[in-house]
Amino acid sequence: MNLHELTAHELLDLIKAKKTSSQDVYAAVKKQIQAKEPQVHAYVRVNENAPMSSPPKADFPIPIAIKDNMCIKGQETTCASAILKGFKPPYDATVVKKIKQSGGMILGNANMDEFAFGSSTENSHFGVTRNPWNLACVPGGSSGGSAAAVAAHEAIWALGSDTGGSIRQPAAFCGVVGLKPTYGRVSRYGLIAFASSLDQIGPITKDVHDAALLLKMIAGYDPMDSTSVDVPVPDYTRSLVNNVKNLKIGIPKEYFIEGIDPQVKQSLEKAIDVFKQCGAQFQQISLPHTEYAIATYYITATAEASSNLARYDGVRFGLREIPGQTRKSPLIDMFEETRDKGFGAEAKRRIMLGTYSLSAGYYDDYYLRGLKVRTLIKEDFDNAFHQCDAILTPTAPTTAFKIGEKVSNPLDMYLSDIFTISVNLAGLPAMSLPCGFSREGLPIGLQIITKPFAEEMLFRVAYTYEQNTDWHQRKAPIQ
Repeated sequence: MNLHELTAHELLDLIKAKKTSSQDVYAAVKKQIQAKEPQVHAYVRVNENAPMSSPPKADFPIPIAIKDNMCIKGQETTCASAILKGFKPPYDATVVKKIKQSGGMILGNANMDEFAFGSSTENSHFGVTRNPWNLACVPGGSSGGSAAAVAAHEAIWALGSDTGGSIRQPAAFCGVVGLKPTYGRVSRYGLIAFASSLDQIGPITKDVHDAALLLKMIAGYDPMDSTSVDVPVPDYTRSLVNNVKNLKIGIPKEYFIEGIDPQVKQSLEKAIDVFKQCGAQFQQISLPHTEYAIATYYITATAEASSNLARYDGVRFGLREIPGQTRKSPLIDMFEETRDKGFGAEAKRRIMLGTYSLSAGYYDDYYLRGLKVRTLIKEDFDNAFHQCDAILTPTAPTTAFKIGEKVSNPLDMYLSDIFTISVNLAGLPAMSLPCGFSREGLPIGLQIITKPFAEEMLFRVAYTYEQNTDWHQRKAPIQ
């Protein structure tokens, strides 16, 4: 029995029955990291000082990977950026605190696109993460390290963050489950911000059951986060029922566009057949403002990013570059030199785009107009949910692409998130789970979307599909 290949709920049952221990599980995962990490590069840094066992009464003594944008007290946290080199937070993010309180063993910081700017984990200062299903391909992004760690069994489960698809798209590319909760369901306190009105932390796991367990652990109101919503957190495992009879599921016509991979479309059609056999009812719906989602997102998100990243100036955090020759003034030269050396190309691109759209004379034309269109996108979903209980779409238009394939064309890269971005703009919960494989053996993801704070419906629909297929049982053939 390979402990590192089991799910969290399987391991918890074994630990409870005293057939294994948290120490054995931790040792098995660390051995897998040592064996596979040189090929996958899922981690920015592995925590060598983590305890090898949890307290005897710990609820969830399971090893977990944490994306490198969530503060871990006393441990370097860098957002995969040179500009935060050496930064050790003086406090834990709320989600990290909850994991520690539950007995979780933190394996290390998972790799990511710098400041979560990307869809491929190629923008990391620490190098590219590779897809365990094909080492020549990207794992998706920006939570690519978290998804790759779970797929390669270098973690039992992981946390990622999702601003425009950064949990769901890498989950689809790596053949695992990725959940973006409703905005406000999980505290963002201690999450290093990209776009504050869009960011949300969520689980990346091996199956839907584990996602329910991990969301229950991290969800809940937090007075330290002004956007946290004070609503009850149910026991999501009670929603794991194999029953979608008479549920109404919507298929948005705008999501079957030119350019979608025929194999992705075929897999979704087969998934629809599975749901029909289980008694679900389908109808076509319309989300008419979908075509504006990419433009709206890259105005809103970059504007918020330029504001959030203004704090990195070499004075308070991380890197400080002192120029050898003063051109303007010592302070301004230090600011410029630090930002020039500290930020990568994609971070600079997004800061400049956001600064431009917020500048005098352009604010109304870009940012304000973007916010108005965002409202229209949310209203599209509100109207759709009058007709259906859940919405089904592909997670991504293609399977994982080759490393380097889209680096020279940022717009092409941005289109990788075309099916996920609208969910963030509307603040909805959504989950990606495996629904097939391409001829090349690469995973294909199915996305399920529900109403705000209707994660219970999300788990019900996802669990039913998972129990009637075996895609989640396939294991990456990493050599």
